[in-house]
Amino acid sequence: MKPGQHIAISMFSVAVFFALWQLAATRQWVDPLLLPSLTDIGLTAQELLADGYRQVPLWQHVAVSLARALSAFAVAVVLGIPLGLLMGLSPGLSAVLNPFVQFLRPLPKIALIPLAVVWLGIGEASKFFLIFIATFLSVVVGASAAVERIGRARIRVAQTLGANKGQIFLRVVLPDALPDLFTTVRLSIGIGWTSLIAAEMVAASSGLGWMVINASSYLRTDIVMLGILLLGGTGYLLDLILLGLQRLFVPWAGKE
Repeated sequence: MKPGQHIAISMFSVAVFFALWQLAATRQWVDPLLLPSLTDIGLTAQELLADGYRQVPLWQHVAVSLARALSAFAVAVVLGIPLGLLMGLSPGLSAVLNPFVQFLRPLPKIALIPLAVVWLGIGEASKFFLIFIATFLSVVVGASAAVERIGRARIRVAQTLGANKGQIFLRVVLPDALPDLFTTVRLSIGIGWTSLIAAEMVAASSGLGWMVINASSYLRTDIVMLGILLLGGTGYLLDLILLGLQRLFVPWAGKE
């Protein structure tokens, strides 16, 4: 399928979904309290843009969540990729660390909230930790697997030609692993972004996750749906940015 056709089909499916949503809400096939119409959500967005939510402007809720998430993502990627690569290249190091990584990775991050509060308090550090740990563990596992999937024959050929360890890493391991590393980062950031809700349960007073949780306690479904749309749209935008970077820096991905 050509890229243009793929985009056209995607846009059509989204348009149909929103049209059915609006129709179901305006015809009251579903209780408006459970499914507010897109028109109501649009009016709510205008209201929050003008007056904010709980004295905090809507743009600031978005900015706060992005700042929390992106700072944690950056540190998780900077630390997680080298560690994962080392684990993939060193069976001994992998044997030491892998049990801890595999134990913590599937653990629901909401279960770590009490420990995060006890260890780091109720400030930004605990929120950073919850997003960081969700992203970091997935990055480590993905980076390690990316190295393990590299054809050992290529490494042996490089060794036969006299390449040292540094040259093998830069000329063989890294180019082969880069496509999988970008995919790993995309998936890991998606996981970390979903942890934002858990992170903003820790004594927050702003942020999209906090706004959704707070609004739900007052049955403001319109604000909840607006927050969900903003969370999903922002996460999708981050993924598109990463996809663009992957095509820029790894143009050979998928062309072998």
